[in-house]
Amino acid sequence: MKKKRKRKKGKHPTIVDQSVTRLTKLSATLPDRRTGKNIQYQMGDIVKAAFAVFFTQSPSFLARQKALKKSKGRSNAETVFQMKKIPCDEHIRQMLDPVPPEHFYDEFHTILQQTNEQGKLKAYQVLDGNHVLLSLDGTEYFNSYEIECKNCLHRKRNNGQTQNYHTAILPVMVAPRNPHVLALPPEYIVPQDGHEKQDCERAASKRWVKQHAAHYATLNAILLGDDLYANQPLCQHILDHDLHFLFVCKPDSHQTLYQWVDTFIAAGKVDTVSIRKWNGKHSEMWTYRFLNDVPLRSGDDALMVNWCELQITHKETNETLYHNAWATDIAITEGNVAELVECGRTRWKVENENNNVLKTKGYHLKHNFGHGDQYLSMTLTTLNLLAFLLHTVSHLTNKLYRLVREELGRQDTFFNDVRALARYLLFDSWGHLLEFMYVQLEIEPAPD
Repeated sequence: MKKKRKRKKGKHPTIVDQSVTRLTKLSATLPDRRTGKNIQYQMGDIVKAAFAVFFTQSPSFLARQKALKKSKGRSNAETVFQMKKIPCDEHIRQMLDPVPPEHFYDEFHTILQQTNEQGKLKAYQVLDGNHVLLSLDGTEYFNSYEIECKNCLHRKRNNGQTQNYHTAILPVMVAPRNPHVLALPPEYIVPQDGHEKQDCERAASKRWVKQHAAHYATLNAILLGDDLYANQPLCQHILDHDLHFLFVCKPDSHQTLYQWVDTFIAAGKVDTVSIRKWNGKHSEMWTYRFLNDVPLRSGDDALMVNWCELQITHKETNETLYHNAWATDIAITEGNVAELVECGRTRWKVENENNNVLKTKGYHLKHNFGHGDQYLSMTLTTLNLLAFLLHTVSHLTNKLYRLVREELGRQDTFFNDVRALARYLLFDSWGHLLEFMYVQLEIEPAPD
């Protein structure tokens, strides 16, 4: 039988412990409508109480911690999440309703900066390490016929009823063959002051670029997206903010561009690269074609872009198995076309590894944790995304976390254990809780 190893508790604060500390400081700058007896709960406690529910994936976390404090005199809400008092759910909702979600956006940037300083963003660098990929996609996370707030969008259903709903752009940093996506600050699609039309995904994407581009320009970020994004106003806006784009580009919505492409194809002036691959069952032919300097739209002021496509065919039957095309500002060559296409195809990770995980793997993105009259729904969603980011970054930067997760296998097993331990035992910090799990699981090898 293995001899259990002892480790010193709390020797180094984890990135989670550091983020919780920053949330305390940040909370002092939030809109505060506490009055009378309500001032017994500080805004920092209110924010961290909401965050703790998402981070532990436990709607009953606060109630369990109140019971733990009653029996032991302290709770993990006080130690792990640095709270002085534990507010009730309704008070949290009331106090967070007037708090706009953008108050928490800088914390996303700070966490990613820490990750980069530790050299862990190298796994996300592409094209000779010169770029990173940011995938944009809109997703709906709430709808109701009864519940409504001032930031709801509205649509008429076939049953004649008006449905209220929320959608958001949820950008993530992605990389080919990398199973982990890094959540970035969201951009909510909400009614805009002075606009008669409802907000849309394109307009929200432009706002996101304007607000956050400076944080990613130094990484030479390339924005990924579907055909909806491949329009001149957005592409030019991206270039004006020192970012790059690689968007799906379909013939139906880019007729001028494809007229140029077809003309060059007919003249035999489109570069082609063909690669034969074995997929484990049969041979495939991967055929890349590309053309630089073609207009994205008609008109003398058209933005000139570079076009590429990939067609995968069954080598024996010549059946088309896959076909897609992209427009980009990155110059395309025989040497980089295959990797550029691989980058373009990576945009699907925003749906598979982000939106799907948030909706089905314990974060309950579509669950109504509280809607409010102003910003509550969006602010709670932002804290949920922050929890998701911290778990992902912990996997990248904290060997203890990674070893424990790998030992336990399933994600739900890990969170079940965290919830059980936090319910019955006291820990000095999140790092201490991880160390306890590591020791009890008797994992080898020992972390650095």
